[in-house]
Amino acid sequence: MNLAAKLMRKFEDRDTQHKLKGYRDKAVLIRKRNLEAWDDQRLQGESLRLQKEARSGTPLDKLLVDAYALVCETAKRKLGLQPYDVQIMAAIALHEGFLIEQHTGEGKTLSAVMPAYLNALSGEGVHVLTFNDYLANRDAEWMGPIYRFLGLTVNPVQAGMSLSEKREAYAADITYVTAKEAGFDYLRDTIALNEADTVHRPFHYVIVDEADSLLLDEARVPLVITGESDPSGNDGIRFAEVARQLVQDEHYDFDEFQRNVYLNEAGSAIAESLLGCGNLYDNHNSHLLISLNCAVHAESLLKKDVDYIVRDGQIELIEEYTGRVAENRHLPDMLQAALAAKEGLQLTAGGKILGTITLQHFLSLYPKICGMTATAHASAIEFENIYELQVVQIPPNRPNIRIDHPQRIYTHEEAKLKALVQEISSVHATGRPILIGTSSVGESDRLAEALAAANVPCQVLNAKNDAEEAEIIAKAGEIGAVTVSTNMAGRGVDIRLGGGNPTQAEAVAKLGGLYVIGTHMNESVRIDDQLRGRSGRQGDPGASVFFISLEDELILRFGIDKAVRVPRQDEALEGAALRRKIAHIQRVIMGQNFHIRQELNFYSDMVEDQRRILYEERLGILKGEQRMSPSEQRVRLFYIDEFWADHLAYVSYIREGIHLESLASRNPIEEFHALITQAYDQIPAKINRESETMLVRLGGSNDPAKWEEFGLKSPTSTRTYIIDDQYIQKKRSSWTAETVIAYYIRKILRPILGLSKY
Repeated sequence: MNLAAKLMRKFEDRDTQHKLKGYRDKAVLIRKRNLEAWDDQRLQGESLRLQKEARSGTPLDKLLVDAYALVCETAKRKLGLQPYDVQIMAAIALHEGFLIEQHTGEGKTLSAVMPAYLNALSGEGVHVLTFNDYLANRDAEWMGPIYRFLGLTVNPVQAGMSLSEKREAYAADITYVTAKEAGFDYLRDTIALNEADTVHRPFHYVIVDEADSLLLDEARVPLVITGESDPSGNDGIRFAEVARQLVQDEHYDFDEFQRNVYLNEAGSAIAESLLGCGNLYDNHNSHLLISLNCAVHAESLLKKDVDYIVRDGQIELIEEYTGRVAENRHLPDMLQAALAAKEGLQLTAGGKILGTITLQHFLSLYPKICGMTATAHASAIEFENIYELQVVQIPPNRPNIRIDHPQRIYTHEEAKLKALVQEISSVHATGRPILIGTSSVGESDRLAEALAAANVPCQVLNAKNDAEEAEIIAKAGEIGAVTVSTNMAGRGVDIRLGGGNPTQAEAVAKLGGLYVIGTHMNESVRIDDQLRGRSGRQGDPGASVFFISLEDELILRFGIDKAVRVPRQDEALEGAALRRKIAHIQRVIMGQNFHIRQELNFYSDMVEDQRRILYEERLGILKGEQRMSPSEQRVRLFYIDEFWADHLAYVSYIREGIHLESLASRNPIEEFHALITQAYDQIPAKINRESETMLVRLGGSNDPAKWEEFGLKSPTSTRTYIIDDQYIQKKRSSWTAETVIAYYIRKILRPILGLSKY
């Protein structure tokens, strides 16, 4: 670490300690507000006083001590929970708009109640965004007695609720909901033709649980709402057949980190022959080039049972960071079509996209945001860069005594699997509970089979429902338990030693506590830390270790296997230098992913700016602020939606091919911005023209039946889904100088030199 970095770290540490001292001092003040002698009626009267103060304009900071003391006493009476000082400190930081890092098992759920209550006093509503529907319902039910006793309303939002149920839930003082469902509901609101069909009210204050996952790992995930879908043709089969005839190295190459695949000259010549299209790089063949590129990508880079599974005749994607089957998730249209064609499946078209927003842009709609997670510090710079959120590390209530063993590194996969089974078998024989984190559904199944052969019974968690996973993961600390899990199964659920049984917990503690084993190195140290953090909660004993093979995907991608010249052996490799190299890989990948997200911002930020400008006009019309007749209102809203949907289709097409279209001569981001700006500037005139024409046809009629007759209605059905564009993201950011030069030669020089084939 250089001098500048050391000085910066010292300054940051001093700043953090200063903040923590202030929080401790304020926690002492809250403790001194001892309300034990107050009866229930007096406590409720105090809550009513605080509501009146907040709604009359008293700053919430001045009410914090009284409000937090009130919540602490109510939590003790209603739930038997006495908040620790560190939980109160975390609650203060959350109110101040920080992202808190609070260790696993330290009680983030209760910490969030204090700032949620305080910020709900104004009557403007608070959202607590959770990781899944199960946690939204669990936390609302669990913490509900505190809010209700203090005179506030609380409700969870669940997928599948009716419109009226959701309106009621969002109208509550505190609403527990997943970020995705809240985002989907917002998208549905953006295409509503009547204000009565909307469910959200103006956003106010949000607490983001599992913030690292939502704000970073899934921040760029686009949420999509579409109209009716129809079966699509099988044009993708044609490109899939071409892709299958191409051979790696002979016809196509990968970039340095195997994130992108591109045709070489020989591959281009064969593809042109098979497609009968002439020069593949002519402008009029751009659609063919994009489709073929997607087909080759699907054939060579998307691995069955690693990146996706096929179940009941459908493609189901596997989440990159969790290793779990992702519900209701799709690749971008052309890549999804290519993957379906690869597997010989009929693709159902996604339907016309009516609206889309990334989780990052959705969260930016809240005027006040804070978050909490067990793993934030490693990505503190990114949180501040993207969200202007500073990380505050909250000390644990009890010191962490978990033992994190050095990685065990093996020359090949078979040796690693053999060592894993031996380690698990020997530890299991003692009765010590074991939690094993795997990288994929396929790896979970293979390890479970190997353990069964060794007579070690285990519980496998992957692609289950969240409630079932929570129940199983909660028992992972019981004596003799062996749980094989993908990365984040059961996230948000504590693993208590002995499953919560005090006698059994004592026995497990004597055995060393929960033993966590990772079977691979993740792209981010945060994900490794999430797995480690399942052990050693609240000062419990515990241990963690990671098993790594030089044949693991990340190791192969960065060529460490070639740098380590040792014969294949069953024993673990020794040497701190090798571990430092692997740690360096993680830092490099985290940096790359950070830059990928930064680059993606350049693409999506302008589209979001355009959406907000148009939506502001739309919202004013919907609420009756520009004073239009009902027919004028309906017509205007209809055509805003119509032309925005057309614009999104154009944006999607441009975005999927911009790296192919413009790299030879222009900056792709600048080209993208120029094209979509030009297209967007034409929208107002189109809306005006079509609106005037329709109003003439309607003759000013305000009869809803006539509107329906002329097609001025919402889609008869809509569906929402998530676009998993991680592969397209990586493609756009992985063009090397060699790639650009090769592309330039094929697109520009071949026609000039008359080179029609290799």
